[in-house]
Amino acid sequence: MRIGIIGGGVIARLFLEHIARGDMGEAQVVAIQGRSPASRGKPLAEQYGVPFVTSLAALIAERPEVVIEAASHDAVREFAKPLLQQSIPVIILSGGALCDDALRARLEAAAAKYKALLYVPSGGIGGLDALKAVCVAGADSVEIAVTKPPAAWKGIPYVQKLNLDLDHLSAAVILFEGTARAGVPHFPANVNIAAALAMAGIGFDRTQMKVVADPALVYNTHYINIRGKTGAISIKFESVPFPDNPKTSMLACYSALAAFKQFNSPVRYGT
Repeated sequence: MRIGIIGGGVIARLFLEHIARGDMGEAQVVAIQGRSPASRGKPLAEQYGVPFVTSLAALIAERPEVVIEAASHDAVREFAKPLLQQSIPVIILSGGALCDDALRARLEAAAAKYKALLYVPSGGIGGLDALKAVCVAGADSVEIAVTKPPAAWKGIPYVQKLNLDLDHLSAAVILFEGTARAGVPHFPANVNIAAALAMAGIGFDRTQMKVVADPALVYNTHYINIRGKTGAISIKFESVPFPDNPKTSMLACYSALAAFKQFNSPVRYGT
């Protein structure tokens, strides 16, 4: 299976490392796409002997059989539809971009028209299979609390406007509370899990989201509560932050590898 990757961060590195170790069968990364020759993906590509490209046309020219978006909401908006129009399946990790209903509708239509899979993995959470079952029966409410150490929230314009000293918090602080529709765009690199939950469940307008900075935490900790005709579900996730990027968890990064393995398998268990 020929893989193209948009983005040169931890996801790209994980794929290259696992392929080099022989953990991914016959998979091979045929290109890494970045914005410019100065992108961090270039030295990574050179390290593993993979072509580095700076345009979608060059990526497509490498004939990928699936492309993994691991860059940003902007990358989803710019590249996902043209890839689908080439009948190339796309695994989107920046799922928060699909909070834009018009964008999501365009991508879903392109996926259907050109018979190319559009896949948004669960990221740093689980339980989406149970959520889907609840929704079939009838879901009343879905809530998620995204709670991380203060360092995970640094450099985010929305948080900077709150004038918090993240280095010296003495107690947990709620950064946002409201619908996923209102909250997801404020945290483009931090709460893609809330987007996945909303899309798998009752939508962005009915899914409630709380975002918390907690100095007592070591792990990125997420709480999900689901209620419906089938009963109630409460799930807690404690995920180790990825060492190179505390904004995300190791579980979210490895979900990308798991998503690819599932995509490439004729047999599926669970979701």
